[in-house]
Amino acid sequence: MKRLTFLIALALPAAALAQPAPAPTPGATPVATDAPEVLTGTVTDESAWQDLGIAIPAFPTNADVPTQASSGSTAATGRALAQVITDNLRNNGLFKPTGPGSLPVPSVAQVTAPDFPVWQGKGADMLVHGYVRANGDGNLTIGCYLYDVALNQQLVKGAWVVGPAEWRRAAHKCSDLVYSRLSGENPFFDSRIAYIAETGPKDRRMKRLAVMDSDGANHRFITSGQAIALTPRYSPDYKQIVYLSYLNGNPRIYIYDTERGTQKLVTQSKNPTFAPRWSPDGKWILYSMAVGGNTDVYRVPASGGESQRLTDSPGIDVGGSYSPDGSRIVFESDRSGSQQVYVMNADGTDQKRISFFGGRAATPEWSPRGDQIAFTRIAGDFHIAVMNPQGGSVRELTQGWQDEAPTWAPNGRVIQFFRTEKNSGRSALWQVDLTGKNERRLPTPVDASDPAWGPVLP
Repeated sequence: MKRLTFLIALALPAAALAQPAPAPTPGATPVATDAPEVLTGTVTDESAWQDLGIAIPAFPTNADVPTQASSGSTAATGRALAQVITDNLRNNGLFKPTGPGSLPVPSVAQVTAPDFPVWQGKGADMLVHGYVRANGDGNLTIGCYLYDVALNQQLVKGAWVVGPAEWRRAAHKCSDLVYSRLSGENPFFDSRIAYIAETGPKDRRMKRLAVMDSDGANHRFITSGQAIALTPRYSPDYKQIVYLSYLNGNPRIYIYDTERGTQKLVTQSKNPTFAPRWSPDGKWILYSMAVGGNTDVYRVPASGGESQRLTDSPGIDVGGSYSPDGSRIVFESDRSGSQQVYVMNADGTDQKRISFFGGRAATPEWSPRGDQIAFTRIAGDFHIAVMNPQGGSVRELTQGWQDEAPTWAPNGRVIQFFRTEKNSGRSALWQVDLTGKNERRLPTPVDASDPAWGPVLP
């Protein structure tokens, strides 16, 4: 896993990026003063900060030169960066961003000295400026500034040195910077998603492990489809993915090394096995296994070894998920006669039911904040819902026909799940925030299920 070089703590005045008196950037257009455009967008929620109009013009460069980035030259990369940031903030549903396509490109000097009256005339509440500079070693330095247009004030800034293949990460980092400063929430754009890519007819369905950025970019298939892959989860350090593999009917739990492209077997059995999950410290793998008609929750060292059974009640106990501090586990069980959500200590003691709201409840997943549990509520159709760890404050967030398998964004504010279409049976990944008002489909090249959202990248 590559790390970005952060300059965020460094002061980056105009001199740092313009070096020494910057010439006008070739191909760039100075900010117009007659302000013909007016920012537009869609109001998606009632809170005041969610009505903010954010102008995000292309990031200028001190010299438009070719790069090895997929986006092209430094000038093209500046436009692409602004577009990725615009899409991130728009798709989140909480802001009214206006992207580079309808805005003039500022000069390099204006990056740190915006022409605020111009942006006020365009109706912008906030302004995101940035720059792109090609370094002598082939890397790119990318800066990001957030301004309050009404106050004529800089709110936050950051800069990152990235390899040309990593330019999108700088866009996600800038998006996180803006999102966190304006919302007060933790970041989540610079993260990745693992899921199961599905192709073929239902009776010969191919299920492959795949990964992509949080916005669907940089998609990659990990497994070939020779064996069925299910229920992936990123390790806390992002270096590994645990998943379940079925080959010739035999379940195996593998850990895939994302850096080396290799995998190792953790445990295997001839008994049906389900839903491996990491402990927060990365030392344990939680999973479920059916033995003699009784399904229980087990844990096994991530390094392999003997499994330890944590539940032993008659019935089906599956779907374990650790609390963020690793002290407790939430799981589903039908020991009461129908699928319900239970919690227990990490050693299996003090098991108790927490769902008593009617219908069934399945696939619980503890929020990374620890304050809520997402789950699939089954009452006729399947809906994504949340409740607190005591089973109270239940809220349904989606109203699809079959929405299931929630997984949390790293900031615990957005939930991803997969939705199956009625009649066609086709499935896709969707996201919804905790208001339940901002829903969107995540693009994937084929049908998709079993999403797993990793933490913010290191």
